Amino acid sequence: MPKHTHEKHTINILSQYILIIRYLPEWGGDAVANHPKMELIVGDAHKYLMETRETFDVIIMDISDPIEAGPGIALYTQEFYKRASQVLNPQNGVFVTQAGSADFVPPPYAFPITAKDGCVADDEENNKESNCFSPIMNTLATVFDHAVPYTVPMPSFGEDWGFVMAFNGSAEDRRELMGLSPAVVDALVEERIEAVEGVPQHEIRSLGVKRAVTGKERGGDVLKHYDGEAHRGLFSLSKMLRGAILCDKRIMTVENPIFMY
Repeated sequence: MPKHTHEKHTINILSQYILIIRYLPEWGGDAVANHPKMELIVGDAHKYLMETRETFDVIIMDISDPIEAGPGIALYTQEFYKRASQVLNPQNGVFVTQAGSADFVPPPYAFPITAKDGCVADDEENNKESNCFSPIMNTLATVFDHAVPYTVPMPSFGEDWGFVMAFNGSAEDRRELMGLSPAVVDALVEERIEAVEGVPQHEIRSLGVKRAVTGKERGGDVLKHYDGEAHRGLFSLSKMLRGAILCDKRIMTVENPIFMY
């Protein structure tokens, strides 16, 4: 399984709204915004990656959806992913991107497909909008050895949300990532995760559970949602979602973009 160092974090933000973090202690406030491992760049993420001479261990793209009226589509193309692969550590670099809606039971219009390989053709008139989960995964798979899809419940969106992790390596690397035991994941969390010093104390309120976060926690006490058991569920896509993915062969390029809507 790929191993990584944590020397520097670079975040590229497209607007000055990042300043609001100062008023959100549960997001870390000034302790995160001014952390020595954080380099905050307010600018064009596409331009930055195309021009940078740096090399990264991990690139995480938590960006706006690929919609026709928005700027995010430039960050979802095969050409952009090829550039990302060039600036990643060649030995163990990992690329992660959000990939849009990935419902347990996909709506009929979500995955436009044609009648081939046992798939039933859709009526194009009923496919005005589509999910991009499969195209993003398919496109990354043309650039990296592995493009691993996973989903998480997103209560604020009212649905499951998709992500794709892409990296180069052996088939064993992929199996190890997806098959890590809860005990191994929990041990890694205890070993490597710590709160950001100086994060303002705030309360976590979830299903009646109340506790204060002081910024001095380590391991599992830092994380609200992720642990060994949660890891196992990330990669367990529903049967219907897996079937829809298999029937969707689309790839996203500059010349042939795919819009969520």
